[in-house]
Amino acid sequence: MKVVYRFLFALQLFVGIGAIGGGMMAILNPQGPGGMPADALKNSPFNNYLIPGIILFSVIGLGSIFSSVMIYLRSKFIGYISSVFSWALVIWIIVQCIMLNAVVSLHVIFFIIGLVEAALSAAILFEQRLFPANIILRFYKRMKE
Repeated sequence: MKVVYRFLFALQLFVGIGAIGGGMMAILNPQGPGGMPADALKNSPFNNYLIPGIILFSVIGLGSIFSSVMIYLRSKFIGYISSVFSWALVIWIIVQCIMLNAVVSLHVIFFIIGLVEAALSAAILFEQRLFPANIILRFYKRMKE
């Protein structure tokens, strides 16, 4: 189980650092962060990258960093915390693909990273026998009898 915690820590830290960098680029240069033209947002409710940059920086970036710190500190709620930010990443990528009306390799990579983080978070919840794992395990035990 130690490997699960370490791998989840590394993934959350990697995502957090990248999202803070990407979010900061969008906040500092909302018209074209990293060479991305504002025209790409024509199918979205935004006319520049400021609001998406703030969301990327705060929710995905700081949230993932917070989650990695909680893993390091061995919080008893880490299964829940990391799950929330893992699914936030998955939802972020889906919404981003819809708004940009495009799917590129980075979208696929970070979508998979989000799903892996969610699976590792679920493994922690099962190990700790926390909700919903406790209900699933109880139901499974009754079905076996």
